[in-house]
Amino acid sequence: MKRPPEPTPPWPVHIGQAAAWSGVTPKMIRHYETLGLLTSVHRSDSGYRLYSEADVHTLRFIKRARDLGFSMHDIAGLLSLWHDRKRSSAQVKRIAQRHLAQLRERIEHLQAIERSLQRLSACCHGDDRPDCPILDDLAR
Repeated sequence: MKRPPEPTPPWPVHIGQAAAWSGVTPKMIRHYETLGLLTSVHRSDSGYRLYSEADVHTLRFIKRARDLGFSMHDIAGLLSLWHDRKRSSAQVKRIAQRHLAQLRERIEHLQAIERSLQRLSACCHGDDRPDCPILDDLAR
């Protein structure tokens, strides 16, 4: 049996509904506005923010980019490229590859920290004695 189509939301919507549909908190939505990532937000006569379907779509884009660890600077660049139909995909790929290289660097750093902590933990007896190689290493 065919399901009836879902009702179309009444656009524009207030910040609470935009937050619910985008997965972004109202606080972060306001923050993205102050950063200029969300530029077309209108206000009602009483001053409430009103979000269009395109605004909610942009918020989802920002959320996904944040979930992938992109910086706000990179997200601004990606948003600009997303809206520019004359852009080349090479520009987008450069941003993604630069971010990937930064992630690999951070992973290597975290793995080095993990190895150090494993080595220090293995050296510590973890008993009632006061001497502790972990504290000795931190004190160096």
